[in-house]
Amino acid sequence: MTTTVLATLGLLVLMALGVHVAVSMGVISSLMVISLDRVPVTVIAQNVFNSVNSYPLMAIPMFILMGNLMMRGRIVSILLLLIGSIVRAVRGGLALTVMLSCVFFAAVSGSSVASASAIGASAVDELKREQYPPRFAAALVAVGGTLGLMIPPSLGFILIGSIVGLPVDKLFIAGILPGLMEAALLLLTTYVLSRRNGYGGPPQPADPALFVRKLPRASGALSMPVLVMGGIYLGIFTPTEVSALAAAYAIVLCLLIYRTLGWRDVWQASQDSILQTTMIFAVVAGGSLIGFILARMGVSASLVSFIEWLELTPWLFLLLANILLLILGTALDGVAMIVLTAPLLFPMAQHLGINPVHFAVIMVANVEIATLTPPIGLNVFVMSATARLPVEEVSRGVYPFYLTRIVGLMIITYVPWLSLALLPG
Repeated sequence: MTTTVLATLGLLVLMALGVHVAVSMGVISSLMVISLDRVPVTVIAQNVFNSVNSYPLMAIPMFILMGNLMMRGRIVSILLLLIGSIVRAVRGGLALTVMLSCVFFAAVSGSSVASASAIGASAVDELKREQYPPRFAAALVAVGGTLGLMIPPSLGFILIGSIVGLPVDKLFIAGILPGLMEAALLLLTTYVLSRRNGYGGPPQPADPALFVRKLPRASGALSMPVLVMGGIYLGIFTPTEVSALAAAYAIVLCLLIYRTLGWRDVWQASQDSILQTTMIFAVVAGGSLIGFILARMGVSASLVSFIEWLELTPWLFLLLANILLLILGTALDGVAMIVLTAPLLFPMAQHLGINPVHFAVIMVANVEIATLTPPIGLNVFVMSATARLPVEEVSRGVYPFYLTRIVGLMIITYVPWLSLALLPG
């Protein structure tokens, strides 16, 4: 117990000093391995290699590349024009159009930060032109971008699946209804805020003719989610296979059909994707060592015994797990949260009879909220830079949406049907 406490304190101190979370986990876990009796040092290298030598994890670089290509390809302008031709007939129509565009990019990027980055600049400028407050415009994209973690393909689900051994295709399918429910709540919140505060200009008449004219050009982009989820749901492709196909399709779409990218842009997007993938894999490698040590020390088994002693009900356990994850979300990014907590929480959840797929959706819902929670909230920082606003201003804009995200989390937690209804069998 003393060793575990000291290791935890050491990890927190290193991160507080600004050391990257992957390096912090690697240093502390390596020191703990060395301190264990009868454990050879070669275990460190073996464990790190095995943690990233994973077939499901190979989907991550291709999905990241796909998202970067769609972001650089300026697909958002095509979508804003298409969706806006109908939706802007209601008050706050442009804000609703931006949120719906976030739903689309969530279905192609797999990352909340990528979704916010893809939509951020053009959407915020357009919202400002229609007299939306800058902080509301930035917050709208920051919150909408979080859907990229729930609506498949989701990098969070890929990580959880590889860490705890759950089929990634089932996790993707489980995220569809919760993601759409969250999107509906955010759209409702956007409409209420826009109408109550008088945001935006007066409603404009719907233009079905414009919609029909723009639909053929937008159909290439709109078919991406169909390709990804259709291929997985019909059993034609595994998530790893469909990630490579989707990345290739994104290159063809942006390079040859829309012609919004050149080969130099594809090369730069590939470089960015390699850096982002390396960062994620580094965290996974560091976390795998911590997982090995916890298993070696019997921590997971001790926690299960502790749950039995407390006689916790599944309802209460889920509440406590949500509170813990929300607190950790203020100090850790999403990848680190998943890597550190999944090996501990999943055995306890399964011991209490909680469906592991349902619990994975709950964990991803908490990671979504973490991307909005200061001081680590990545989406808030992305939109602060994009909108050229102080972080505190963007955070104030996010507050009205925060309650909506908590309501969504509670619905996902205590209505398991949402997560399990589409699963085969």
